[in-house]
Order: sequence, then C-alpha cells, then structure tokens
Amino acid sequence: MAQLPSRTEILDWVNAHPDATAKRDIAKAFGIKGAARIELKRILKELEAEGLLERRRRHYRDAERLPPVTVLQLLPPDKDGDIFAKPMEWQGEGPVPRILYAALKSDPALAPGDRILARLIETRGEDHDYQARLIRRIGTVSHKIVGIYRASSGGPEAGGRILPIDKGNDKEWVVPAREVHGAQSGELVEAEQTGPRGRLGLPMARITERLGDPSAPRAVSLIAIHQHGIPDDFPDVVMAEADAARPATMKGREDLRQLPLITIDPSDARDRDDAVAAEIREDGGADIWVAIADVAHYVTPGSALDREARKRGNSTYFPDRVVPMLPDILSGDLCSLHEGVDRPVIAVRMRLDAQGNKVSHSFHRAMMHSAASLSYEQAQAAADGNPDAVTAPLLDAAIRPLWHAYGLLKTARARRQPLELDLPERKIVLTPDGRVKSVNFRDRFDAHRLIEEFMVLANVAAAEELERLRRPLLYRVHEEPTVEKLDALREVAAASGFTLAKGQVLQTRHLNRLLEQAQGSDFDELINMTALRSMQQAYYHPENLGHFGLALRSYAHFTSPIRRYSDLIVHRALILGHKWGKDGLSEGDIENLSETAQQISETERRSMAAERDTTDRYLAAYLADRVGAEFSGRISGVQKFGAFVRLDETGADGLIPIREIGREYFHYDPDAQILMGAETGLEIGIGQRVTVRLSEAVPLTGGLLLELLEVEGRPLPPGSGQRGKGKGPMRKRATQARLAEVKRAQKRRRIRK
Repeated sequence: MAQLPSRTEILDWVNAHPDATAKRDIAKAFGIKGAARIELKRILKELEAEGLLERRRRHYRDAERLPPVTVLQLLPPDKDGDIFAKPMEWQGEGPVPRILYAALKSDPALAPGDRILARLIETRGEDHDYQARLIRRIGTVSHKIVGIYRASSGGPEAGGRILPIDKGNDKEWVVPAREVHGAQSGELVEAEQTGPRGRLGLPMARITERLGDPSAPRAVSLIAIHQHGIPDDFPDVVMAEADAARPATMKGREDLRQLPLITIDPSDARDRDDAVAAEIREDGGADIWVAIADVAHYVTPGSALDREARKRGNSTYFPDRVVPMLPDILSGDLCSLHEGVDRPVIAVRMRLDAQGNKVSHSFHRAMMHSAASLSYEQAQAAADGNPDAVTAPLLDAAIRPLWHAYGLLKTARARRQPLELDLPERKIVLTPDGRVKSVNFRDRFDAHRLIEEFMVLANVAAAEELERLRRPLLYRVHEEPTVEKLDALREVAAASGFTLAKGQVLQTRHLNRLLEQAQGSDFDELINMTALRSMQQAYYHPENLGHFGLALRSYAHFTSPIRRYSDLIVHRALILGHKWGKDGLSEGDIENLSETAQQISETERRSMAAERDTTDRYLAAYLADRVGAEFSGRISGVQKFGAFVRLDETGADGLIPIREIGREYFHYDPDAQILMGAETGLEIGIGQRVTVRLSEAVPLTGGLLLELLEVEGRPLPPGSGQRGKGKGPMRKRATQARLAEVKRAQKRRRIRK
C-alpha cells in the first residue's frame, strides 16, 4: 500500500493542480487505494476544518493560495511606477495576496482596470506574494449599469451622476467630466465602474454608450434586462472556459451521420438544438429520431460554465437581442446543429405503431451531420408539394417520412386530448435602428405542430427512460387549475353564452369542449385567453406531479439544453444512467436538485416577465405616434378601477380608467365581472366589443390609457349629471337590482345550453 502523503504534500499538490482536485484525483496522484482512502478522507476533512483547504462541491483547493493560472484585474501604477493586480476570486481568510504584474516587451499595452488571464509564480522574500505573467487580455471590468444621466449644476467641467433604472438600486454613480463622453442630461446611458467608491461613498463610472431617449425603442430590451436583474455579461472565467472548448470527437459515440436528420426552425433562429428524421415501416407505423445537441459534453458539473448556466436558468429572447444561457461560441456554434457539420448529440429513437402509439424507445450518445437547416415556411412548402432547390432532394428521404409520422402522432393526440388553446403569437418587426416597423401575428403551419409533437414525445421518452433507470431528474410539472380560477372561467364563459361543465373531475377534454363552442365566434380569442389565465403556471420539480395541460403522466424537458438548464440536468441523468462518460449527473447535482428546480423555475418566470414588459414597451412606442386615433377591441378584464381592452390590430392591452367610462357612478361586481352604471344601467363586461380612443402611450412603462367611445356598436348613453352626484343609497339599491337581473339572465342562458 502506498504511504499516505503528509499534509504539506497534499496542500502543495492541490495548489499545483487546480483543475483536478476531487478526492479521487488526489488519491490517484499518490497511489492511494482501498481502505487507505478512508484515512485520506480524514486528513482532507481536518485540513478543511482548519481552513487550510476549501471544499467546493466535490473538489478541494488551498484556501490561502491562488491557483497557478487565474484572472486578475490590473490596478493603477503605484508611486514607483510598478503595476500590481488583484485576483478576481479570492477565497482566503487572510489579506488579499499582493501580485506584481511583470510585463514582457512583447506584451500588448494594458490599462488600469483591464482583466487578464495570467500565470502566477510564487515569490519569497519580496514585498509581493506573486509575480504575474500575461497569458492573454480578457477584457475590462464588467460591472455595468444602465441609468439616466443627470449633469451636475456646476457645469460641464463638474461631470454628473447616473441614477440606475434597476429596481431596488437607488445608489447613484459619479461620472467625472472626462468620462461623460458627450452624454446629455436626461439621456439613458450604459456605464461601467472605473474605480472604488470616492469620497462621497459613491462608485466612479465612465459612460460607455449613449442610448438616447429612455423611451426610445432601441433602449426597451436593455431596460427590461436591468430592471429584472437578468445577467447579460459573462464573467471572464466563463468566457475563458468557453474559448477553450474544442469540437467533440467520435470517442464513445455511435455514428448517426448517415441518417437524414434535418433542423426545422424559425427563419430568424439564433440557435439550433434539435434535429428530426423518420422512417416509414411496412406495417404503417414509423420510427422517429429526435437528436438533441450534447451540451453536457461542453458544460460539465461544477465548472464555471455550469455555475453561470444554472444562475441564468434559461436564455431570454427579445425582438432585438437574445440574452443566452451559454456563450455564443457554444450556443451559436459548437452546440448548434448547423447544416453540413458534425455535431455531438444525445438522440432518441421512438417506434410508433399504425395508431400513433409509442411502443418502444432507445437513447444513444452519438454524432450527427445535419442534411439541411430549414425554416418552417420551407418545410411546409415542400410538404405541400412546392419544394425549392434545397428541399426537393429531401422529399423522399426526409420530408414525406416526417409528415407520415406526424399524421400518426395527430391521431394519438386526438385520443389523448391535451389542452387545445389557439392563441395567436405576436411578432414585432424592427427597423435597423431599433424602431417598431410592424406588429404581425405569426403564421402557424403543420410544420410547427410537427416539431412540437416530436419534441413532446421525446420529452415523454426521456422521463420514462430515467424512471426505468431509477435516476433522479427534474420533471416539468403542470397542476390542474384551482377551484377559484375555474369558477372565474365559468363566469366568463357564461357571460359569453357558453358553458363549462361543473361537478366532475376536470379533464382537458372538458376545457376543449368549451373552446370548441367558442371557435369561430366573436368570443374565440377571449375564451382562449381566459382559459390560459385559469391555468396554473408550469414549474420544475424533482417529484412527478404530472402535466395537466398536455394530459401526460410523466414529462421532462430534454429537447433544448442550449437554452434551458433543466434539459441539461436531464441529459446528465441519461449519461449517468447509461454510463456514457464522466460528465453525467454529479453528487452535487443530485444533492441540490430541489434547489435547482426552484432556482430555474424563478429564472423562467423572470424571463417571461422581462419579455412581456419588453413587448408592452415596444407596442406603446409603436402606438405613441397615434395618440388620438380610434381602435376596435374587446373587453378582456374588469376591475374596480376600470376595464382592460385588447386591441384587435396589435393585440396590445390598454386600460380604460373608471373616470373615462362615464360621468356616473359605476358599481363593480367581481362575481359577474361587470361594471354597471348606477344611472344609465350601462354594462361593461368581459367579451364586449368596444371602440376606444388612445389617450396616452408611455413607452418607458409600456402603459396604454384608453377612452371608451362605443360598446357593442352603440355610443355611450348620456349620464344624468357629474360623476358621483345623486342619492347614494337609492342609486346603490337600483344598481344592485340590475346586477341581480344580469346574473339571473346568465343563469337562464346556462340552463338553455
């Protein structure tokens, strides 16, 4: 048996090998096997308890030493002209080590604040602890803000301050005159920190970009990013890891490069993480292949890339930019399934019978070669008999088999009866300078539905496979609506002349029946929107609580690991379960599964809110030039303070304040979802067609204020005096009587149905 190393030897080895500091790495380095590993574990715990080693997940590092390669930030020259640097990640308890930057003649010129990747050499008997040699320049300090610049009253030579727009951050930043760079008072600017807090206790900053009018469209997504706290700068250590990534090899992989796998995405897709293929069988069934980018090969547990991806949780998409979960060298290149290049994937083969039932599946870690990168429009045109030069050669090998398999899945879907919401998706088209050119509703083809059905089936297969392997995973959970939300949906349905069955266990087919009643009517979009609002929000959880909306027992996200951390966890679980390599689910992943589920559920909601706010701001900016114009729409919500209207032309939501509805008193009934005029009997309720005038559009907040002109094609009845005048008790009793009659009428409509 090998002799156990001394404590000093262990510390020296850990310091010299910062990338291989797991217990097994240390044991292997000193030839420690069997029962001696228990004694090694005891020594490591002692060093950890004494603060000499720091445990980071399953790895150790000397807490009082810097690794030989690390990221530094250069400091201003001292009085002797020497340049020192500070480490960006110091974990020790003692003072921060003093590091002298030793530049060579061949090194590029660097400035204070620059960040570098450097090799460190320990020094003894000097006034510094380390000497640093440049490996490469990484960049400047990444502490950035977006805010409103306010010039000082002392004139241009006095500089000014920046008030950040971030929620909860009212700490101003001081901008010296030399760092203003032409910014005007009241402008929205982006700035970076240039130094520590000054004598007033405020950080110093330089303006790096003038974004102009804070209500201008090109600033919209940037405002949302900062207000919702979405990280949009990758730390240097993360970028260093991404830059070091190299294309995967065939080692340990099956060869699927002869399969006619193709990607089908939006024409403006920023990444391609799924490819599909199908084979028609003689019995009328089909074999479906879904190949997903093998992100786990590049983003390993505990790495800087992994920590940053988990923190972000998902990519966030705006009309003018994307804030990715992974650096572009991965998301846009090495992990993206581009046409004509080899890419590593985790693929699932699923066998369907002639009725569209999945009878078996198998998972494979493989290499693929995309035959084509198609848009939805291209694929649909080819399936409809109008192929172009790219799709014509793929008709027999790819397009027709895919549509055959889709036909089988449609049959199975009809039996399963998932929730069939039909909600038009808005597409905001921008001009090159970031202004809204148009607001359209996206076309929806069978090509979209084909990809959706393939992805759903692959996600089901992943969940079932991990259950079979008895490996932990993150499920995508969607619980059924609450009783209160269902009651609200029934009220809206009743007010629109439809019914939703009561007194039975709710299933998606019951909701689909309601949607079918509304289909093609004036209330179609309203019922779809209200049904969507009645749904619980989906989330991630390590326990299987089912997916109500899809009518599925087991469901996990597997198909988008480039843009969702949940899918990366599922990939790692499959790697662990199939023993495909050392980059599978780690002990740390498993221990923190519940915490990860909560974290990425919250980041998903954060991104949704930021995307929604951005859409609202773009729509407000688009409509700002049309204040005073009239629009048609439909009442989409009623509250005590007013009514919400969804405009037909853009799908934008605006508020009619109660003061703008009429000059009389309006009584609000939350059960009936009605505002009723006390003197005229005017009813304002969900689903009514209205004509409104745009009275205010505020791009900075995304708010639209409307004035009500007509209800169901009829102008507002004249009020009998100023709002609030009249005898209160008599007016209230009369209004309540009318509301009671409205409820009785609603009940009679339900009975007739």
